[in-house]
Amino acid sequence: MARKAKSTEGADSAENAGRLKQIALTYKMTRRTDSKIGLVVAGVGIVTFGVLLAIGFLINHPIYVGILGFVLALLAMAIVFGRRAERAAFGQMEGQPGAAAAVLDRVGRGWSTTPAVAMNRSQDVVHRAVGKAGIVLVAEGNPNRVKSLLAAEKKKMARIVVDVPVHDIIVGNGEGQVPLKKVRTKMLKLPRVLTGPQVTAANDRLRAMGDLMSNMPLPKGPIPGRGGSARPPRPR
Repeated sequence: MARKAKSTEGADSAENAGRLKQIALTYKMTRRTDSKIGLVVAGVGIVTFGVLLAIGFLINHPIYVGILGFVLALLAMAIVFGRRAERAAFGQMEGQPGAAAAVLDRVGRGWSTTPAVAMNRSQDVVHRAVGKAGIVLVAEGNPNRVKSLLAAEKKKMARIVVDVPVHDIIVGNGEGQVPLKKVRTKMLKLPRVLTGPQVTAANDRLRAMGDLMSNMPLPKGPIPGRGGSARPPRPR
């Protein structure tokens, strides 16, 4: 029992050390693009704790309210730190191929995403997300070229899922485009018009259709890295 307790304590301490290391790395990464993150997070914590402590003195319960204020201050600091770290990460990904797909993976629960459902020779890409707001097609690349990709994908959606609304987003900083860091917010603000079973049914239809990656033909011939030629059949 003592050995099990020691091993459990060692695993917990290693896990906590790993979390602290991850937080430190995230802070360093965020500080590269957001130099004020330390001051902002500390300010949020101090203000939150100070306000609740003052309320505690007013109602003659400074200790209880002070403890509550300390917990809420830590929570507020974590929320602000997470949001600014996410914004900084999106800023560093902006302009890189596949950045929109990474954002779609972080939209949240209730969304099913499929990267690269359409692509052209210039590597302009359309990604797809399905949720209670319907189907959202997110395009990244040259604005003039991705419009034709979006139009073709919309026609395909209209044939397969007639009763599901289809929205489109072009990632960018130009007119009519949505910046990468605001794609998630844009999607979460869309009105929810579908129920859970309707979302599942739409996903099933789209999966039956397949996507660009699953529909790509496999190269014929021997598999590379296995001698360059197929093995002869064994004699019976």
